[in-house]
Amino acid sequence: MSYTIKIKEEISNIKSNESETIAELSAFIRNNGHITKDKITLTSENLFLIKRIAEEIEDLYDTSIKEKVIENLNFSKKKLHQLSIENNIDKICKDLGITDNDGNYLEVVPKYIIGANEEIRSYLRGVFFATGSINDPKKSRYHMELLIQQPEEAVFVQKLLNLFDLNAKILARDKGYMIYIKEAEKISDFIKILGANNAVLYYENVRIYRDQKNKTNRLNNCEQANMDRVFETANIQLKHIAIIEENDGLTLLDEKTRQTVEYRKKYPEASLKELSEIMSLETGKSITKSGLNHRMRKIKDLATRFKNRKTTKV
Repeated sequence: MSYTIKIKEEISNIKSNESETIAELSAFIRNNGHITKDKITLTSENLFLIKRIAEEIEDLYDTSIKEKVIENLNFSKKKLHQLSIENNIDKICKDLGITDNDGNYLEVVPKYIIGANEEIRSYLRGVFFATGSINDPKKSRYHMELLIQQPEEAVFVQKLLNLFDLNAKILARDKGYMIYIKEAEKISDFIKILGANNAVLYYENVRIYRDQKNKTNRLNNCEQANMDRVFETANIQLKHIAIIEENDGLTLLDEKTRQTVEYRKKYPEASLKELSEIMSLETGKSITKSGLNHRMRKIKDLATRFKNRKTTKV
């Protein structure tokens, strides 16, 4: 079972009052239903969802509902469950804010349908039932999307989402518009809005694990990069020492700098900080990283003079 289906199944068990049910049905039928003068047709791969919608309609309206199973034309192995409503079409559409009193289709649901915060949540739940999906955070990137056909509805739903500061965005697609959220925390907030508490707990646990894992990887990469820089710096210093030795130039260095040469050769992989601590411990004379770096510059300067003199002679 996909993560999306788990969320939908969980929120399909939420009990709603009448106004919340109307908001949910309005959103679902707008984004799923095929409406004609004589019939409203609703389809879903999820039987539990079809049963919820059927129960809600039967509770609110004195109407008969036909249910059947049909082939899925999207090459899916799953069958489609279809509801057909053939009575009280005008009343249902008017009550749900789908048409006005004259039977004209309303591009956007009237404000009274989503007048309260819980009704907005119910409307978003209905949209998600109809056309929403959320990637399993354990298996892929963070992504939530709603696919909506009508531009006015897409903009309206985006505004509802952003009332909750979800940073939802829209992209045009060949067959409509995709409203999407990419930020992990915002997706988690959206799942909370839907009311899927178990799905939120799973999502947060996976998100925390992934964030910690990514943080660990970044620290490891940073540590490796630091080690690479240490080795590179030490190798350069050893090359400078080799040039001086090849030219019998150690006597040109003062005693403290010659001592630094000795310790660099003895501990070739130590960082300057580590080397200063080792020298301070073993010699009994404190030397800072800055002081050690000053000695290394003397070694570099002498090696450079030898190298330049050799180049000039050639």
